[in-house]
Amino acid sequence: MKRPAAVAAAVTLLLLFTAAGAVAQDRGSVQAAPTTSATTSTATGTAKDPNAAVPVVELDRPQPGRRLTGRRVLEIAKRSDVAKRTLRDVRGAYPGAYTKGPGRWQVSYFSRDKPPEEVAQLYVDDASGRVTEAYTGYKVAWTMARGYPGAFGRQVNSPWVWIGLTVLFLAPFVRVRGVRLDLAVLAAFGISVAYFNDADIDTSVPLVYPLLGYLMGRALWIGLRRRDTPTGRGPLRLLVPASMLGLAVVFLLGFRVALNVTSSNVIDVGYAGVIGAEKLAAGEPLYGSFPADNEHGDTYGPVTYAAYVPFVEALGSTGRWDSDLPAAHGAAIAFDLLACLLLFLIGRRLRGPTLGVVLAYLWAAFPFSLYVLMSNSNDTLVAVFLLLAVYVAAGAKASGAAIALGGLTKFATLALAPLFAMHALQRTRTRGLVAFAVTFAAVAALAMAPILWQGESLGTVYDRTLGFQASRGSPFSVWGLYELPGLQQLWQGFSVLLALALALAPRRRDVVGLSACAAAVVIALQAGVTHWFYLYIVWFFPLLAVALFARYEEEGRDLPAALTAPGSATPSQETSSGSIAVA
Repeated sequence: MKRPAAVAAAVTLLLLFTAAGAVAQDRGSVQAAPTTSATTSTATGTAKDPNAAVPVVELDRPQPGRRLTGRRVLEIAKRSDVAKRTLRDVRGAYPGAYTKGPGRWQVSYFSRDKPPEEVAQLYVDDASGRVTEAYTGYKVAWTMARGYPGAFGRQVNSPWVWIGLTVLFLAPFVRVRGVRLDLAVLAAFGISVAYFNDADIDTSVPLVYPLLGYLMGRALWIGLRRRDTPTGRGPLRLLVPASMLGLAVVFLLGFRVALNVTSSNVIDVGYAGVIGAEKLAAGEPLYGSFPADNEHGDTYGPVTYAAYVPFVEALGSTGRWDSDLPAAHGAAIAFDLLACLLLFLIGRRLRGPTLGVVLAYLWAAFPFSLYVLMSNSNDTLVAVFLLLAVYVAAGAKASGAAIALGGLTKFATLALAPLFAMHALQRTRTRGLVAFAVTFAAVAALAMAPILWQGESLGTVYDRTLGFQASRGSPFSVWGLYELPGLQQLWQGFSVLLALALALAPRRRDVVGLSACAAAVVIALQAGVTHWFYLYIVWFFPLLAVALFARYEEEGRDLPAALTAPGSATPSQETSSGSIAVA
């Protein structure tokens, strides 16, 4: 078996076989408070979140361990400016009282719509009897828009860490003409994060789109051009020797793992992976049965949950979101290391060890890859499969398998199937296209087999995944923040046409062109979704890194001696292993 195909087969088998195995109105009447956006039901039999909002039914009865009564809390909240404004602006708005973890109360105001809509949310400290937080608008439902310190990534948000990584990300490449602005734009997403952390969503969201637009245009510029010169763009002139970057990669990877183990948090995405893995391992239905504290955690493809199975089996799980969830940490670390390794292998194959080290360094120093790792999210897994598809792009069967696995991780990346299929076609004519399609279908069927075996319908899978994503609201995109349905649909149509057009259009026919066009498609798709977040940057970043840096030769090399290892390609030839030249 050729080396690219062997790597793809190994990853495929690993993932797939492990998978097989009371509202009290202020008139004195006492009713049950409605479920709020922060209320967790305990009737599902799942572990109870100790910080969940629990309705207070008897307002005049003292609550265990608390000084105030529900009635007193409602009176305190009613005197706040937010409550007064809500009662004035929302006709008939009425309150409900909840306990909210140790020493804290929640008061929610509801409209009289059917069903009621939560229009304001306030927190009251039991000890001081003061309103500590008050929210209206989208910040009621979206706690992530409130600017809680370290809600995503914890210590990565420290200026010392973020700014330090940004300097390390940019500094070695100040002498490389043609990438300095691109790297600066990638780093500029950090400005938006700063506004997000300050709960200034009206500023953080619009800042993202010029950056996405520039990067998409840059990727198209690279992908649709033929070649820079007959021998590439010249040597890759680094500020420091590649050996120093290699040492930095080792140090940064160790730093990232240590930081993850000691001071990271697991967001709902990582928790969802653990829940899904437990269900797959136990042979339980996956979609439509997630616990109330992560009700929509079943919005991903089955490969996402399958990838967590080895970590749940090896590290166990308490089934509680408030625990350390070691399986989520283990999975996030493994995905991160795999992405870094694949970038090294891709660079080594295309240009030699220097490019391999450069690409690995870019990943290790990029603040947003650490942002994902410190959130213990599953988004790096998308990058892993996309990088795997690039690594085995010369093999129709292997690339078909990689794209199928990636598409059934996060469904949006299925849009890359035409591009990679046509790449296979250009290498081996119609036979390659057929091999890609057959392998893609076979791997997809195998990945879906555990789901269908449990009797789950494709309709349920669609409703819980793509259907939910298409119908959800979110203030973290211009479409959700400003409500622009017509323009959004226009852009979404453009992104679909772009994915098809790039598969057929004349373009650069090497791995540089493939990576650039794939990055452009992913960015276009992301720019059209209602819910966008910074974690998604790692979907396209490694593809863009390959496209930007693989155009350069290794500095000071007259002969491709560094690439004479079996199965690796020279800078200007195609080897028997099928890897593609990039010069």
